[in-house]
Amino acid sequence: MSDRKPAGQFIDAAIDLLRRVRDEEADTVEAAGTLLADTVQNGGRLFAFGAGHSSLAAQDVVYRAGGLALMNLLAVPGVVGVDVMPATLGSALERVDGLASAVLDSSPLREGDTLVIISLSGRNALPVEMALNARALGVRVIGVTSVAYASQTKSRHTSGTFLKDHCDIVLDSKIAVGDAELTLDTVPAPFAPASTVVTSALLQAVMATAAATLADRGIEPPLLRSGNVDGGHEWNGRVLEQYRDRIFYRR
Repeated sequence: MSDRKPAGQFIDAAIDLLRRVRDEEADTVEAAGTLLADTVQNGGRLFAFGAGHSSLAAQDVVYRAGGLALMNLLAVPGVVGVDVMPATLGSALERVDGLASAVLDSSPLREGDTLVIISLSGRNALPVEMALNARALGVRVIGVTSVAYASQTKSRHTSGTFLKDHCDIVLDSKIAVGDAELTLDTVPAPFAPASTVVTSALLQAVMATAAATLADRGIEPPLLRSGNVDGGHEWNGRVLEQYRDRIFYRR
């Protein structure tokens, strides 16, 4: 490690990763944003799913000031966050075969929709099965994952495949296996994970692309505004009413 303090080292590492995804994932970000715009234009609905800490990036694009109003959270009870007790239950549920099928069967997802699935490792049964079954329904799937896991770990799905193998578009977060950017001789384990920073940035880049693409086509993007600016509530009320048949988080 350099002479810079750990805080600075972590921020430098995150910046380096952000630069990598900016440069190396530019085409896939463009493709993903275009797919979202196509879905909106064609009357489809948008959903995001992530388990554990991957759910943070999914939640960040749902009901978000400056974000697309049509992005809905596909929630799986017990795996959305660390509020479940014990917290380790969420990790265990990610490995359960059949759970994704049950979730999709009771969800509003239908042919013509687009689902963003976020899974850092992409190796657990839940995200793999979610992608497989969603595509079988005619749903387009965007996967956000670290492709490195597919070559350095083993799949936990019965098919032996990873999330990346069942997506229409794959965004590679470039996160190293283990998700820890720093090491110190005095600390027994690697530390300072950057996956949330990078994954959230990737998804916001996709949202920005989708909004700009819709505008280029002469379609007003269904964007939300902050409720803390004058007129924000009125603006959001209009958007939510206009698209109420494609928004599920207000029901």
